[in-house]
Amino acid sequence: MTHINTLDPGASPLDYYGFELRRHREAAGLTQRQLGDIINYTGSLVGQIETARKLPTQEFSERVDAALGTGGLLSRLVGLVMRSQLPAWFQQVAELEARATEICTFQMGMVHGLLQTPEYVRAVLGALDASDLDDRTTVRLARQRIIEKVQPPVFWMVLSEAALEQVIGTRDTMRGQLAHLLTFATNPRINIQVLPFSAGAHAGLTGSFTLFRFQGDPTIVYTEGYGSGHPTANPDTVKDCSLRYDHLRAAALSLRDSAELIRRVMEDRYGEQLA
Repeated sequence: MTHINTLDPGASPLDYYGFELRRHREAAGLTQRQLGDIINYTGSLVGQIETARKLPTQEFSERVDAALGTGGLLSRLVGLVMRSQLPAWFQQVAELEARATEICTFQMGMVHGLLQTPEYVRAVLGALDASDLDDRTTVRLARQRIIEKVQPPVFWMVLSEAALEQVIGTRDTMRGQLAHLLTFATNPRINIQVLPFSAGAHAGLTGSFTLFRFQGDPTIVYTEGYGSGHPTANPDTVKDCSLRYDHLRAAALSLRDSAELIRRVMEDRYGEQLA
């Protein structure tokens, strides 16, 4: 267990966050409990975050910044903390997501992480390993801040109809996830097309992949295996996957028809009227 007196701010972004939180709290003359009362969190949680035993959230950081007048310091740090908690092999992907001006993804089996609900995230991450599930869920959800930026990337997802039918978590989890997808129907920067079963053989049969496009930098293709990620800027691979993606978008339902299918599956398969 990390002890407050030996916390090294240079050890990790999480340790640095805890060090700064404690430093600003003590400068304000507040105990952990007093600060917790002000921001409506427990003093115990404040202590756990100060000692790098618990991850801070965006909301926690914003409340502390307001209470201590830190000028948004902790709110800026929390993104770095969250990124550092991702698996080492995935941290580069998070950087790509944060820098991309356009993200185009084909997903065969489940909704992309940037559009997952908290319940869906927990079901995905807890399928084989339920350890530290709260913190791991918080870390994944933190990636979604990129779609809330003033200038977010254009996000385009072609989603196999199989992902609508595959029950991840409970029926309530799936209903909530599909309802969440429908909230983006009027957002021109987040586009969702469903590749229906009726499309038959298609250009994405070899698996899911993502294209990251940038302002002034080469496009990167990303594929994923078990416990490993594979980004590449190889021109031949990029050209091949770009062509595949164009064919997948052409074979998928229109944005409007996709939303209608999502709504129909949500109501017919996961609706409250079902036993």
